[in-house]
Amino acid sequence: MVTRTAGYALNAVLHIAAHEGPVSAAAVAAALDVPSTYLAKILNTLAHEGVLVSERGRNGGVRLATPPDRMRLLDVVRHFDGMGAERQCLLGRGTCTDVGGCPVHTAWREASAPAIHFFQNRTVADVLGSPPS
Repeated sequence: MVTRTAGYALNAVLHIAAHEGPVSAAAVAAALDVPSTYLAKILNTLAHEGVLVSERGRNGGVRLATPPDRMRLLDVVRHFDGMGAERQCLLGRGTCTDVGGCPVHTAWREASAPAIHFFQNRTVADVLGSPPS
């Protein structure tokens, strides 16, 4: 349900949250084994959307814009997946709505609701504090 890009974004945010102070984009890319140009675009989007703050200079990098316990996972992935307030149609017909929905609208709404609930109700701090499974 989460695209590769959203997964990279979430992993980058978790990596950044686990460190004190700004983290360079190159360090995040190396740690996650993600192409640096691809990750730079993801980090730029997150900074533009207010999830991250970008700091220039010799000791610059990116850091979280809000504390990990106040940043929902949905705040990160919604910029790359259709999981926000406007869920995307499973069949690619734009925004998923109850009016004039596609043939699988009701089933898709019911199937995707638990995943959206998961991302809405978990924070970056929740994930950082989770023991490995």
